[in-house]
Amino acid sequence: MGEQPIFTTRAHVFQIDPTTKKNWVPASKQAVTVSYFYDSTRNSYRIISVDGSKVGVIINSTITPNMTFTKTSQKFGQWADSRANTVFGLGFASEQQLAKFAEKFQEVKEAAKLARDKSQEKMETSSNNSQESGRETPSSTQASSINGTDDEKISHGGPETAVLMSENDKLKTTVEQSNTNAKKLETELQTLRDSNARLVDALTESSANVEMWKKQLSTCKEESDTLREKIAELESQCEKANVEKERNSKLTVRVQELEMELQDKEQELENLRKQAEIIPQLMAECESITEKLQAAEVKNKDLEDRIEGLQADIEDSQSKQGNVKGELKKFMDVLDGKIDELHEFRQGLSKLGVDN
Repeated sequence: MGEQPIFTTRAHVFQIDPTTKKNWVPASKQAVTVSYFYDSTRNSYRIISVDGSKVGVIINSTITPNMTFTKTSQKFGQWADSRANTVFGLGFASEQQLAKFAEKFQEVKEAAKLARDKSQEKMETSSNNSQESGRETPSSTQASSINGTDDEKISHGGPETAVLMSENDKLKTTVEQSNTNAKKLETELQTLRDSNARLVDALTESSANVEMWKKQLSTCKEESDTLREKIAELESQCEKANVEKERNSKLTVRVQELEMELQDKEQELENLRKQAEIIPQLMAECESITEKLQAAEVKNKDLEDRIEGLQADIEDSQSKQGNVKGELKKFMDVLDGKIDELHEFRQGLSKLGVDN
């Protein structure tokens, strides 16, 4: 049957930097198809990934029992390939895809180990058979000396027969090799066709996502304009609160002035008390001053109540303004991230269109 795919997924492919051996270098500009292949003729397993662009094959790693797939994060895993002298890394879209790939890697690793053990057993069995046949060599050589070997019979048939048989064997080998290569090419062609179909589907889906993101972007812009209007209203309210605060400060100064005047009036009242002959007039003035004082106290009380109310309004406005500014900053950060992602996605789409 040749080499056939047994498991396929999509992931972003990375390779370790050959100079630093620390940093990851992207091997694909976007998520590509990563497949496990099984070669029934060689009884071997490979991980193959083919990029749809001009890069071609970006992963060609034969699985051996000594390899280990390591999960370095929730959506990223890696394994080292000593034959390719590199470390491959895969970034998946979800934890489930990473878990399935790691589980399949372990299954393929166990299968490769079993295949290696079976091949070793076959080699041991063949070596034992060769030893046993070596023990029977004298009698066989005697029989061949009597009846003649096949090569001797061919040589007795003439040199032309030997040449024809050797050329026939070569032609058979060439035909078998060409059939094997044809099957491999058909498999790779089918893989490329599947990858192309997936790319077309991804392009269609991406176009739909772009339209959806455009609508979301317009909605976000409208919400941003609404938030800006609310911020302008809050700023105007803060300005009004500052004006009220200034008025309160002026009223406080006026209250202090009234208190000073009250002290002066009290001093005048004391002086008037000393003047006995003008007591009725002083009493009348005292009553007038008392009424003014009561009115001033009432006004002072009203002013204090208004000051407390304005201070509460100012604190409430400042708290709302801080919350609105925080929400606006978070929204602007999210909006900037979405715009950057949309820009990168458009660049990827344009690149994908050029490559296609």
